[in-house]
Amino acid sequence: MLSMRIAVISDIHGNLAALEAVTADLRLRGVDQVVNLGDSLSGPLLPKETADFLMAQAGWIHLAGNHERQILELNERSGAGDVYAHQQITTAQRDWITSLKPVLRLTEEVLLCHGTPDSDTTTLLQVADRNATAQEVKDRLGQQTAAVIACGHSHVARTVRTIAGQLIVNPGSVGHPAYEYDYPYPHVIESGSPDARYAIVEKMSHGWTASLINVPYAYQQMVDFAASRGREDWVRALRSGYMNG
Repeated sequence: MLSMRIAVISDIHGNLAALEAVTADLRLRGVDQVVNLGDSLSGPLLPKETADFLMAQAGWIHLAGNHERQILELNERSGAGDVYAHQQITTAQRDWITSLKPVLRLTEEVLLCHGTPDSDTTTLLQVADRNATAQEVKDRLGQQTAAVIACGHSHVARTVRTIAGQLIVNPGSVGHPAYEYDYPYPHVIESGSPDARYAIVEKMSHGWTASLINVPYAYQQMVDFAASRGREDWVRALRSGYMNG
């Protein structure tokens, strides 16, 4: 591979307005490939319309996140966002997300995963609200030797270069900039901005580089959808990037 620019998006969570803004931005940057690392639909916003948009993007590569799996496997512990997405999407859209995998080798040098190479619910570069240590990252990579590993799930935009020289990139979340979670202990993730986020990784003559990109967008319609569905937590997150903003 002589050169390649890859746009990496993840964790859209049904936020179509943010996705459209990111798509418009990345088209201006001359990328060769777009990859979507999953958690595309779950949430109180526009799961059906977001699925329609993603399915129409010729040449994009999509992974399944844990929420794609959870949308298909509803049970008594299912979250409201998964239940809502399950109710909204069509049979064809269910078939589409059923076909998606959580891990994919894009090229010999580039590995894509939603969480880690072995889990769609473990974050590669985070442990709850703190950065993973070098040893924790190494343990979660296992035997993977790809030069670039793109991961999502945490919603925390971050890049790491390991001692072995591997570049790990989490693009952050396109559509859900803050949330509260109770595993492995209660914590809050906040991006500090309502902006949509994605990344571009590029093979240069001196090796692989990564750029983390924030894209402002008109978020009020998404805020209104969240409010109409009684999700004040999403209202705060979408409006400010903070859970108490």
